[in-house]
Amino acid sequence: MPTPVSALLHAATLVTAGIYLLVRSSPILEYSTTALLVITLVGSSTAFFAATCGLVQNDLKRIIAYSTCSQLGYMTFACGISNYSVAFFHLFNHGFFKALLFLSAGSIIHGFSDEQDLRRMGGLGKLFPLTYCMFLIGSLALMGFPFLTGFFSKDVILEVAFAQYTISSMFAYWFGTLSAFFTAFYSFRLIYLTFLTTPNATKGAFERAHESSFLIVFPLLILGFGSIFCGFLMKDLFIGVGSIFLGNSIFVLPKNFNLFEAEFLPSTIKLIPLVFSFSGAYFSLLLNNFYGLFLTNLKLTILGRLLYCFFNQKWLIDKIYNVYFLVPFFEFSYKVPFQLLDKGFIELFGPLGLTISLNNVSKKISNLQTGLIYHYTFIILAGVTLYINLLEIFNFIYFNFEVLLCYFFILVGICV
Repeated sequence: MPTPVSALLHAATLVTAGIYLLVRSSPILEYSTTALLVITLVGSSTAFFAATCGLVQNDLKRIIAYSTCSQLGYMTFACGISNYSVAFFHLFNHGFFKALLFLSAGSIIHGFSDEQDLRRMGGLGKLFPLTYCMFLIGSLALMGFPFLTGFFSKDVILEVAFAQYTISSMFAYWFGTLSAFFTAFYSFRLIYLTFLTTPNATKGAFERAHESSFLIVFPLLILGFGSIFCGFLMKDLFIGVGSIFLGNSIFVLPKNFNLFEAEFLPSTIKLIPLVFSFSGAYFSLLLNNFYGLFLTNLKLTILGRLLYCFFNQKWLIDKIYNVYFLVPFFEFSYKVPFQLLDKGFIELFGPLGLTISLNNVSKKISNLQTGLIYHYTFIILAGVTLYINLLEIFNFIYFNFEVLLCYFFILVGICV
């Protein structure tokens, strides 16, 4: 789809509608611990799953799309641990830096001959300086760089998860922390392969490359400002103590409210996600810049190929779904409803079968028209004889109905 449409759908509308529905369903969810447990596990697993899939993607927009799925996982398990205002705050912040990333990707695609494959880019930092700056700001906000917009909501989600002190919340905390590592890794892998590494495209593509016009760059500047400052400016409004911004739109049972506990966690606990994020960015730049040959050789090994294909093909979920669900369903749909019913029973006894039967009968009857008079005489004689016999049988049954009925009841009585 067009990149502005991707930015609209992924950042603010379609894919985030489910999170808004969870937030507004809080009066229902709060009274079901099972529902909250399922939401927590599904959300944290989704964050981890999408982050691992984004590690080995090569399409520029696909990596950003997987990051959307991962961030939605954060919002989901924030709802599962009853921190709906924090989830909504991250949803608000996410709209800025995710729209910035998508529109920056669109600026690159527009100015670089509609190319989206990272393996055919490289060295674009000098050709797209403003887009590079905006992309870097969006990526840093996505990974939760301190004092950018994503930091003020993403870290709070992990802190309230730890402060819940349940098995499910610990599961969500560590999966979210690992997801932060992978998020930083694939974000800086994207930046390195697009803007910093040795150019890999053709000479003609670089000759035609150009920074986008003001109409494309101006929205990036606005979103860049939001990605830097909106988290700091809006934190007290959304999740500050005593904030009534969401009013009665959400409901949290007193036993599930733990925002105060999250504020007074040890500093080491609060620094763990930040350390993981910086480690992911560091290892991404280190491996791609100095150990590119090692990564290539690793991918060519049997284990490396298996891991690469496993993550690149979304944990083989689509293959399992197609092989074990869709293909048997399609085969059943073809053989039973189509072949057996539509092309079999319905056509045999329906309008088509009736038409064919009548045509065959008419052909056989037309064969009786031989033009020989003794044939016609025989047919007339047979017809008259049949008619008289049927008439006599009918009259016998009609006038002797009572007698036959008596015989029937006598027979039934003997049998009983």
